Amino acid sequence: MRLADLTTIGVGAEPARMVDVRTRDELLAALQEVWDEEWFVLGGGSNLLVGDEEFDGTVIRILTGGHAPVDGAADGYQRVTIEAGQNWDDFVAWAVSQGLQGVEAMSGIPGTAGAAPIQNVGAYGQEIVQTLVSVDLIDDGTDQIITVPAGELGLGPRTSDLKRHYGSVPERSAVIVGVTLDLRVVGTEPRPVADARIRSALGLAADEAVALADVRERVLQIRRAKGMVLDPDDADTRSAGSFFNNPIVSDDIARALPDGCPTYPLEPEVEQEQVFDLATWDGQVAPIVPQPALVKVSAAWLIENSGLPKGFALPGSRASLSTKHTLALTNRGGASAEEIAELARFVRTRVAAEYGIELNPEPVFVGVEL
Repeated sequence: MRLADLTTIGVGAEPARMVDVRTRDELLAALQEVWDEEWFVLGGGSNLLVGDEEFDGTVIRILTGGHAPVDGAADGYQRVTIEAGQNWDDFVAWAVSQGLQGVEAMSGIPGTAGAAPIQNVGAYGQEIVQTLVSVDLIDDGTDQIITVPAGELGLGPRTSDLKRHYGSVPERSAVIVGVTLDLRVVGTEPRPVADARIRSALGLAADEAVALADVRERVLQIRRAKGMVLDPDDADTRSAGSFFNNPIVSDDIARALPDGCPTYPLEPEVEQEQVFDLATWDGQVAPIVPQPALVKVSAAWLIENSGLPKGFALPGSRASLSTKHTLALTNRGGASAEEIAELARFVRTRVAAEYGIELNPEPVFVGVEL
């Protein structure tokens, strides 16, 4: 089967070998056979760009599914375990129906639950790091499933130690087989939304009471308007989602941008305590070096204001920017991976030339170069 048929952007050749796994044991067995070969795992295919040439290795398609409440959460919360191959939005719909708060603003995000911690998915003020307890994973080259606390995964803005960034290898090469979340029990009745970022994104007043189901529906409406909810009849949804990360730059660079550019100051990292061995300590304490202020910048604004409007396409190309959102690169029908990559290269060049900022792609690339 061609990977074009299994990815949301609709490009990719047929791999040399594909294995479907439906249980944890099958996944573990499949990985034992490929550790020393070329391989990658495929979930929902929503954050993946695969090349036009055959992938000379094994694709392991994770088709595990299911989720269940378990014991262990603090009072007022419900702990839930989710299999890696579980459709993410189906899980969110279930959580909302159960009155469990913490993922409703991430409604409509395509893909599987196993991918959520890898890039710390988030939307409208919620991120998986806020509810993630731990993941069950298999480290590259090992033969057992272990549980790793969320604090050991290096979770950050759309990243983690598990993510394979473009042009680099992950800090920790591993395959997630399960995810554990703690969600707040709030019920299904309307209540004020505490998070100001969600209120702002959804246009809610501070004291406006809405049910979790209403939050979910409003999020889905916003995402549909941006072409970010999968629809076979809408070419704008034939994409890998947001193709570029919002760049994080120094405050000096951010202040040099035009006034209309949306920027979001990031909270500085808390300084770690200094620990000394009293037996060898010389009494000197190294001064704490202040960290530069960092700011997140809207990649969509940078693209559009570098002269690339919604719907922009290179002459003769079957790839274009979404007609609804400049941050999505779309397959208008029959596009090749190279056409997508060519457009991405052009966008990066234009933004770098106009603003001196290099956009980094968000999807995982296999057999494609920018």
